[in-house]
This record gives sequence, C-alpha cells and structure tokens, in this order.
Amino acid sequence: LIVAAGLGFWMHRTRRRWPALALGLIIGGALGNVIDRLRLGWVIDFIDIHVSTWHWPAFNMADAAITVGVVMLLIDGLFTTSKKPK
Repeated sequence: LIVAAGLGFWMHRTRRRWPALALGLIIGGALGNVIDRLRLGWVIDFIDIHVSTWHWPAFNMADAAITVGVVMLLIDGLFTTSKKPK
C-alpha cells in the first residue's frame, strides 16, 4: 500500500498521459492483489497457460496490469527524451 501511494504521488505529478496510464495500471494491479489478499487470504490466479509440455506460471489480471504498466514505463524511459534547461 505504501508503494502504491508513492506511485500515486508520482502519477499525480506527471504531466504526460503515457506514464500516467502506466502508473495507473501498476497501482490498480497492486491494489487488486492487496484486496484479494485481505478479503480471501490469497490472490486468485486464474489464467493458466499450457503449450505441449511447457507450462507458463499462472497469473491473474492484476498481475497482467502490473506487467503491462512496467513495460510501458520501460518503453517511456528508453524512447522518450526529456528537454533539460541549459
């Protein structure tokens, strides 16, 4: 919850939509997992992928939102140039 609050502060201070959306996905996913943990005592993983004998670890939509948000922040950090005052 503390990390989500810190990310919320970061999101509030950003002026660009892409990182704000990314932070919103991360915060929403984290809070979704916290709610499951408090309400049920565990986080429900319901997407389970098998291909032949290969098995991908199970995950839920909250985990997917966190992952997409982190990837979006990485893309933003790698491909966005910031204009620094001279």
